[in-house]
Amino acid sequence: MEYTQLGNSGLTVSKVCLGTMTYGDQNTEAEAHAQLDYAMAQGINFIDTAEMYPVPPKAETYTRTETMVGTWLKKQPRDRIILGSKAAGPRRGMDWIRGGPPALDRANIRAAIEGSLKRLQTDYIDVYQLHWPERNVPMFGQYQFDPAQELDAGGRQVQWVSIRNQLETLAELIQEGKVRAIGLSNEQPWGLMEFLRIAGEYGLPRVASVQNCYNLINRGMEFGMSEVLYRENVGLLAYSPLAFGHLSGKYIDDPEAKGRVTMFLGYAQRYKKPGVVPASAAYTKLARAHGLTPVQLALSFVYHRWFVSSTIIGATTMAQLKQNIDAWQTRLTPELVQEIEHLHLTMMNPAP
Repeated sequence: MEYTQLGNSGLTVSKVCLGTMTYGDQNTEAEAHAQLDYAMAQGINFIDTAEMYPVPPKAETYTRTETMVGTWLKKQPRDRIILGSKAAGPRRGMDWIRGGPPALDRANIRAAIEGSLKRLQTDYIDVYQLHWPERNVPMFGQYQFDPAQELDAGGRQVQWVSIRNQLETLAELIQEGKVRAIGLSNEQPWGLMEFLRIAGEYGLPRVASVQNCYNLINRGMEFGMSEVLYRENVGLLAYSPLAFGHLSGKYIDDPEAKGRVTMFLGYAQRYKKPGVVPASAAYTKLARAHGLTPVQLALSFVYHRWFVSSTIIGATTMAQLKQNIDAWQTRLTPELVQEIEHLHLTMMNPAP
C-alpha cells in the first residue's frame, strides 16, 4: 500500500480507502468487522462512513453503519486510523434523518456530529464532510443545473445557509477538537472555489478533500474540477470506482447477477442511463483482451490517476474485498490507457 497527504490537512491516508455503506443492510456486523480487520492488515488506514448509511437510505437502517464501525473502532488503536464521516443535508423524502434537517445550519451540523461521535464511540472524526451541498446543484445522477430549483412553490427565492456560516460552524468543531479536517462531497467546481475563497477571506478552515463519483463511465471530475484540485491542493476521494458493479463485468455476463442493481430496483439513477450497458460491455471486453479482469482495469484506472488522493472501495463479500485491494498492484500500460481514451472519446461519460 502507498500513502499520501490529504490536501493541506497534514493527514496521511492510504491510497485505498475502505467504504462502509453496505454495513447494516447487505453486511452483518460480524462481516463488517471482518472486512475492517482485513483492510487494516493490508495497510489501509482510511475508513469512510456517514450518518445516513447504509444505502439505499431507509428509516429502518439509518445510522446502523456508524454503529457497526463504532463497535469495531473502540477496540482499535485510534491514532492509527483516519476516520471520515459525513453530515447529511436537506433532501426531500428523508425526514427520518434528524427530523428532516431544513438546512446545514449550526444546529443541524452540531446535531449531526454529536450523533456520529456517539455511534462511532470516538472523541473526534479525522475528516468531517458535508455529504451534499445545501444549495441547488445537480447530484446523484442529475447532470443539468436547473435555475428553476432556486425558487420555492410560491415563486420566491430559496434562502440557503451561507457557505461562510457553514464554515464558521465547522471551525468551532475543529477548535473543540471534534474534527481534524473538513471535506465536501458531491460538490461542483463553483462550490469548492467558494468554500476556499471564503475560508481565505475570513480566516476559516480550508477544505482538504472532495468526495465525488469518478470511474471509467463517469469522468466528470476531469472537466474543470481537476484543475481546481491541483491548483488549490485539495484531495479527491473517488467513490463508486466500479460504477455500482457495472464495471466488474458481472452484469454483462449475467444481467440478473446478485448486486445492488438487481436488489434495489429504481435506485441509483446515475446508472440507469442508456449508454451505461454498452460502455460497460466495451470496457469489460477491453480488459479481457489484455488479460485483465474488468475489476483490475476499472480500479487500476482510478487508483493511479494523478488527481486521486484515495479511492473508496466497498464490497459485500470478502472475496470481492480481496480482489479490489489486490487490484492496487495492477498497472496499466500506456498503450492500454490510450485504448481507454479511445473508448472514452467514443462513448463519453454515459453515467454523469
